[in-house]
Amino acid sequence: MPNARRKKQKERKEGSIARKSGSQKGKSPSRMIDERIKELDDWRGKMLSQLRTLIKQADPEVVEEWKWRGVPVWSHDGLICTGETYKNVVKMTFAKGAALGDPSGLFNSSLDGNTRRAIDFHEGEKIDEEALKALIRAAVTLNASRAHG
Repeated sequence: MPNARRKKQKERKEGSIARKSGSQKGKSPSRMIDERIKELDDWRGKMLSQLRTLIKQADPEVVEEWKWRGVPVWSHDGLICTGETYKNVVKMTFAKGAALGDPSGLFNSSLDGNTRRAIDFHEGEKIDEEALKALIRAAVTLNASRAHG
């Protein structure tokens, strides 16, 4: 009987998540990212869309994924970065950011960790597009060196 109760609770919880963000069954990660951008309908959606475009320009072979109950993820030979949206910030977290050079000083968040680094983008901020694309390409190169080396 306890297992049946847990199953019911899980179904209720999953149902509320599906209702909140629409049914995601059978949708591609790219489509779910499209929907996230559209549902934000403010500066965060525009920022996430712009970051996504820059990621694809920096690495045309990038793979879009949807993980951890609603986080856009970009990968190539491993995780490159995530695009998390919060009330006052769009956070771009680089999985192996601590191992990357950041000559333009883009990283401004999660600076104390041994692995990750992040960039917090706030409303009205301008993106240094060339520096960001260079950082993305460096992350791809790092992943490729670890995957094939």
